Amino acid sequence: MADVSLRILVVLPMYGGSLPIGRYCVEALRDLGHSVQVFDAPRLYPAFTGLKELGLPPMSTGPLENSLLQVVGQAVWTQVECLRPDLVLALAQAPLNRLLLQRLKRAGIRTAMWFVEDYAVFDYWRAYAPLYDVFAVIQKEPFTSLLREVGQPRAPYLPLAALPSFHCMPELTPEERAEYGAEAAFLGAGYPNRRQAFRALADRDFKIWGSDWDGETVLAPHIQRGGARISPEESVKIYAATAVNINLHSSVFADRLISGGDFVNPRTFELACMGAFQLVDRRQLLPELFAEDELAVFDSMPQCLELLDHFAAHPEERADYARRAQARVLRDHTYQQRMRALLSCMEEQLGPWPGSGRPVSALESVPESLRAALPPLLRQLGLPPEARFDDLTAALRALDGPLPDAGVRLLMLDEWRKLHCRNGGGR
Repeated sequence: MADVSLRILVVLPMYGGSLPIGRYCVEALRDLGHSVQVFDAPRLYPAFTGLKELGLPPMSTGPLENSLLQVVGQAVWTQVECLRPDLVLALAQAPLNRLLLQRLKRAGIRTAMWFVEDYAVFDYWRAYAPLYDVFAVIQKEPFTSLLREVGQPRAPYLPLAALPSFHCMPELTPEERAEYGAEAAFLGAGYPNRRQAFRALADRDFKIWGSDWDGETVLAPHIQRGGARISPEESVKIYAATAVNINLHSSVFADRLISGGDFVNPRTFELACMGAFQLVDRRQLLPELFAEDELAVFDSMPQCLELLDHFAAHPEERADYARRAQARVLRDHTYQQRMRALLSCMEEQLGPWPGSGRPVSALESVPESLRAALPPLLRQLGLPPEARFDDLTAALRALDGPLPDAGVRLLMLDEWRKLHCRNGGGR
């Protein structure tokens, strides 16, 4: 794509597995030189949980939740009006309703969703996919054809990734190694196939981290912290302290412990990026992402146990696999590469980004009397010297606390220019 800095609003989901992925996307886009603002939907999640805790009848709670979603949509639109972004990027489960997406389309603002979920389990894509300009996915056929059938022909395959600045090997204290360390461990939710599969590890040095393991009896001694949710910051410590990380993809069915599904989960890339060793179940899309000598793969739980015994006794082989997998991720599977691919795809499909010629910097677009105040103000706001005027005013509006005098004058100038445009003075 053209070497241009875009204004991007990333709309995060309120909770769930796609939330940290959204935050990694924000960091990656900033690393690529784009001006990124975040709609921090998790701040509003307590309002939704609070509605349920009021003990109202279900028939009353549903309409109230819908009303709250309308308020959230209006809040997103308000941020759009302040930022005037080139792109609104939503992660799966982000609170963008149909009316808001239609409004963004009428305003000429490009939209994309990265649907980092299994289409067969979460089917809300049928109603929302056609409303986005681009709907990036982590699966291939038949999903791509199904999307065309509902009116979304722009659905690039965009597998998950890792963020090297975050998914790196931490320095652990002896206390942390004792707390997190184990011969084998798993970090993730207690899906039915995992509950059944991991019973084969019940007599081993095996730790289970993560939530949704309620009611589990056989594996109860292995579940850490009573099944509390684990933060991304703590997950890297668990991966680092574990000799053999078991990476079994989820399934809502318990009759097939190894589902043989298609998409590759984020844990695969994160462990590899860190240089941590993993045993991962075979997936249909795995061979095009990693070579056979980069990841140790199992097809059944008996094979998993056999490989666990082997690699637990051969740390040098673990290190070789981990080193090769890490090199592959750093070369091919970072969030920076995924975001660059998404933006390039959008430009190919939709045409050049508006204003994709040489951007006029804020320094060039303000009166002489304000230019001396701009360099320190840009540094204070964390903006590059060549930042555009729109980026500067958006950052000023998002600033907490009192505005500097130059900031007040710039916002007054911005409002005057908007008024001039509305009255027919051009732009």
